[in-house]
Amino acid sequence: MRISSLELQDFRNHENLSLTFNAGVTTIIGRNGRGKTNIVEAINYLATLGSHRVSNDFPLLRSGTTQAHIKSKITKDDRLATIDVEINDGKQNKVVLNGSALSRPRDILGLVHTVVFAPEDLALVKGDPGDRRKYIDDFATQMSPRIASVRSDFDKVLKQRNALLKSAGRRALSESARATLDVWTDQFISHAVNLTCARLDALTALRPFVEAHGDAISANTEDLRITYSSKWLVDVDGDIESQIREALVTRFQDEIDRGLTLVGPHRDDLELQLAQLPAKNFASHGQSWSIALALRLATFDALRELQDDPILILDDVFAELDVRRRERLLAALNNVEQTLVTAAVAEDVPAFLLDQTIVLAD
Repeated sequence: MRISSLELQDFRNHENLSLTFNAGVTTIIGRNGRGKTNIVEAINYLATLGSHRVSNDFPLLRSGTTQAHIKSKITKDDRLATIDVEINDGKQNKVVLNGSALSRPRDILGLVHTVVFAPEDLALVKGDPGDRRKYIDDFATQMSPRIASVRSDFDKVLKQRNALLKSAGRRALSESARATLDVWTDQFISHAVNLTCARLDALTALRPFVEAHGDAISANTEDLRITYSSKWLVDVDGDIESQIREALVTRFQDEIDRGLTLVGPHRDDLELQLAQLPAKNFASHGQSWSIALALRLATFDALRELQDDPILILDDVFAELDVRRRERLLAALNNVEQTLVTAAVAEDVPAFLLDQTIVLAD
């Protein structure tokens, strides 16, 4: 899979930008603020309909505008697809595929696959559980695009259930209020089970690659292990529905008192252990980079097994890596159909990656 052309209109700082790309490695050079990361952010948006840097679309619109466009040509399985994504402020976004408007933007998911390794990835190790939940949910969605609707449905039901719990306050629920809450609880359980199953399936696909890359980076001196962490899911091989239902019953009064759903996949985490110790608490800065690198390379390898190579994006990371980690990353570039690299200066990038270079003007 590769992208051959990209046009940006009013996306971030780019009023009008047109680029072409070839197979292999293309390096985009530009000082901070020139918009090199915005370019790869737009390409990643084609795969996820979201940014790897911000949680909503508004910052993607150039200042003073209400609409942005990402237009591209993608080659996949020797077939060419043209994509036009319209990002709107206050209105639903639109997607046109090969000249035909899609009724739902998320129907584009699954056509483009990307894997982004960026400085923000340290949050996968040191950040909040939400960063790791997003990592596994994004990967699950790339594996199976239908998971996008699972995530959306879960978020909607969670929001509604929280609103009901909050409105109840600490008062005893009336019979009608309890009946309404029970209905939303049943829906919550259904979507929670679907989301949890998707995460566990994704983790099963990722785990051998995470462990293999962790072993390679540490020269087999520090085992890297990844597991699903949940206070309510005590047996990942057991009946998930009965476990969450039982946990909700146990925490029911606590939820009424706090006006908040306290049980479910929205509070779960991925536990990363290095040499049998929690990486979040014990990994050094360099080790954290190694773990983040292992997670992203594992994502790439797992997606590669399913279909064509994803587009590999290395966003301003070479300056952050020591020699050993650079070598490990460079080894992963062998036989990748297309890799996009960004850097502030050419000196930050190994010389052999500079054969195809785009330099952004000051």
